[in-house]
Amino acid sequence: MARLAGVSRSAVSRAFTPGASISPDTRAKVEAAAAELGYHVNHLARGLMRQQTGIVCLIVADIHTPYLSRLLESLSRSLQEAGKVVMVLNAGRASGNVEGALRQTLNYRADATVVLSGTPYRSIAQSCLDSGQRLVLLNRDDHLPGTVNLSVDNARAARTAATLFLRAGYRRLALVTSGIGTPSLTARRDCFLATAKEAGAEVAVWEGGATAYESGLQGGTSLFSSDEPPDAIFAVTDLLACGVMDAVRHRFRRRVPDDVGVIGFDDIEQAGWASYDLTTFAQPVADITEWTVRLVADGIVEEPQDRVFEASLVWRASVARSL
Repeated sequence: MARLAGVSRSAVSRAFTPGASISPDTRAKVEAAAAELGYHVNHLARGLMRQQTGIVCLIVADIHTPYLSRLLESLSRSLQEAGKVVMVLNAGRASGNVEGALRQTLNYRADATVVLSGTPYRSIAQSCLDSGQRLVLLNRDDHLPGTVNLSVDNARAARTAATLFLRAGYRRLALVTSGIGTPSLTARRDCFLATAKEAGAEVAVWEGGATAYESGLQGGTSLFSSDEPPDAIFAVTDLLACGVMDAVRHRFRRRVPDDVGVIGFDDIEQAGWASYDLTTFAQPVADITEWTVRLVADGIVEEPQDRVFEASLVWRASVARSL
């Protein structure tokens, strides 16, 4: 390449070294020679020599759900803009798949891994940390030594949902959740129930199935098939809430919010559609993305701390402001 470009070998090296001193004319000659020869820098090999590959792995299950797909898009785009090579590993729904995905990150010598779904066993998590990886866990309630936990204040949002219903005059409350039992969903369920109990309100609970629209449809149908159906329902995700709303409106001809108020969680795109206009809590995707990039791409030197983000309330027309 040096002979073809008519420059020294050191000039070729400087042309492919970020920040190296080289004139624009010389760089242009080297790049033209590289294009003619079909040469590309092997960043993986260079990274292995430096004990840093630039690879960041994102491990995610339920990648098809609106919230996780939006978070994955935001994280991958921002990490790529920060100069990182993003590897997405689909862990599926089985928790054991997270372990297999984490072992793959060791094989590729990733610099960091972000676990969006599932909880890694302490042994494999420790192996990642011992290899020099930075391990970031999103929305987990377990705290493994050496890892960083980024989470959303699910408890505060659930308490707010219960309080909004009670202040608006709703009295027969209900909750719809899936049977998955992730830390986030469990926190929303438990804090909603506790807040209602403190206020002297009873809550009917429907729990089962996947965290999906179909489960919400089933939950809404079951609740409104009872002798005393609820007048307010907190669904722990927007997908569940959309299913609940369709059940109560189309199968039982009830009006939202006049006959029943509905609150969801996530603020997915569908929540803002005119057919739902769902009151919900917005996941802080931008804040989670910014902090994750700081942790794994911007070279934070000090010991990183766990961080909890607020899920802000998004008022729409599925809840009456007063009755």
